Amino acid sequence: MTAALASRPRTSALDRDTAMRLAATEYERVAALLAGLVPQDWAKPTDCPAWDVRAMAAHLLGMAEMSASMRESMRQVKAAQARGGVFIDELTDLQVAERADMAPESIAARYAEVAPKAVKARRRMPWFLRRQKMPAAQLVNGREEAWTLGFLSDVIMTRDPWMHRTDIARATGAPMVLTAEHDGVLVDDVVREWFERLGSPVTLRLTGPAGGTWGEGGPELEFDAVEFCRALSGRGTTPLGTEVPF
Repeated sequence: MTAALASRPRTSALDRDTAMRLAATEYERVAALLAGLVPQDWAKPTDCPAWDVRAMAAHLLGMAEMSASMRESMRQVKAAQARGGVFIDELTDLQVAERADMAPESIAARYAEVAPKAVKARRRMPWFLRRQKMPAAQLVNGREEAWTLGFLSDVIMTRDPWMHRTDIARATGAPMVLTAEHDGVLVDDVVREWFERLGSPVTLRLTGPAGGTWGEGGPELEFDAVEFCRALSGRGTTPLGTEVPF
């Protein structure tokens, strides 16, 4: 990534309507996945070592509730900051801990209830707020970079549940619903950001319903689309060197 790209806050490459369509569909798919789990699924380990499926669902619920309410967002941020550690780790740990007494079916039901509110609140974020730089720098590929609140709301807050949906599907054997209209658009945004961060020519072919072909020249790479994204997030056994944040 060039010095110029690193020096300015990262913004969403998606237009607002597309970003909010992806958000609404992703929340719906996570809600359907959680509703379809059977009792024995909730205790299964995931690729996030500290979390079983239930803990991961608690995090997803905490993030959805954070997105749905400015008051709840401020409360969670303040509580996580008071813990004094790495903010994102403290935030996600807080979300899981605060929902430790919720039954799995209650987590699933509450997620389905709050998800439409999260989409509505994200859609209503005004343009001047979306252009504001996040207070804390983000560490990606070993260097700090700035993000706008719009990049967080329009992009990361959808990539996060999408990635955890892949985690839960892998952990439980539940089907991972994939379509070109939804997952393909999300993956395309990830790939374009990866190319920007990579800064060198590559021909990339991704297979599956969310796949496609990008770039020309350089090495030819082929992966399953979901596994490619999981590798960019640090999951799996295929190191790609250049991360993309989820």
